Amino acid sequence: MTAAAPLTYPLAGLLGEPPGERRRYPVSGVTIPLPGDLRLVEPIEGTVEIVRTNRGVLVEAGLHAAIEAECARCLRAIEVPIDVEVAEEALPSIDLASGTPVDASSEPDVARLTDHHELELGPLVAEAISLAEPIAPLCEEACPGLCPTCGERLGPGHAAHPEDDIDPRLEALRAFRVDGGDENG
Repeated sequence: MTAAAPLTYPLAGLLGEPPGERRRYPVSGVTIPLPGDLRLVEPIEGTVEIVRTNRGVLVEAGLHAAIEAECARCLRAIEVPIDVEVAEEALPSIDLASGTPVDASSEPDVARLTDHHELELGPLVAEAISLAEPIAPLCEEACPGLCPTCGERLGPGHAAHPEDDIDPRLEALRAFRVDGGDENG
């Protein structure tokens, strides 16, 4: 079954079934907006499993995507693979028996189904991807970074700079040598 909108699942039928019933949905080629300046460079792939509970549904998803990033050492544009697991309880916003709105004030941080008993998983996935973003992504584990003299990426092909390229104000330090004896005085 294909969802009506990306990562939106109609659950009215599942909510009418006893606890323990489950549905499994493949996720393939899905793109969603991400918070801040995050951008997907590879669509979201994986599976979503939704299990009926006595209160609502339990959502478990294993998803993979890639985001656009910048290497923290050499500043090159890179793609960072992201694997996220979502495990969240979602409760109805409309009482199934009476059709009246549910008072959500006692559990304000719980995910809610829409008034039409649909699960909108996109915001939960976007948050999970945002939290999985690495703080300092690297293009490669041994990235050499940038040259402090010229600002070019270090590594093969980078020309060494002669020692004479020292700031003239620091020239006096070139002759500084620490004696082998006591440095404190």
